[in-house]
Amino acid sequence: MISIRRKPQDEVLSRFGRVQDAARHGADVCRQGASNAAERIAPAAEERLMLVRGWSAPRLRRAARYVESGIAPRVSTFLSDVAGRVEPPKRGGPGRGALMAMMGVVTAVGVAGVVATRRGVIRDMTKGSGEHREDATSADSMTVSGADVDGQVHSSH
Repeated sequence: MISIRRKPQDEVLSRFGRVQDAARHGADVCRQGASNAAERIAPAAEERLMLVRGWSAPRLRRAARYVESGIAPRVSTFLSDVAGRVEPPKRGGPGRGALMAMMGVVTAVGVAGVVATRRGVIRDMTKGSGEHREDATSADSMTVSGADVDGQVHSSH
């Protein structure tokens, strides 16, 4: 029959402590073994590493020359062609600067026309202020009756 009685706390802690000690001892033994193996293998590995480096260096130089002289010009040409195809077509008409300059000129001419018209009206008003006094009083008595279909305004006395 299986006992379901709990083991005393001290016994559990002592077993756990023994397991921890065994794990530490195993890790120390592994570390020591790896250190010994590294000491034995290091000279041979160093020699092999020098052989591999001696073998690979000329091949890397050859690959670099091939990329420089063979692949790079082709890639450069390819990228230039793609850029030419992707670039939007140039506009044939005047650019934004020319358009803005034309708008400025038109605005200046319009302002000059308004100023000239105002000056003419003011000049006409100052010249005829004494002569046309009776026309001004008769014009004040006129009332606007409306506009017909053509947009003509008719006045009545």
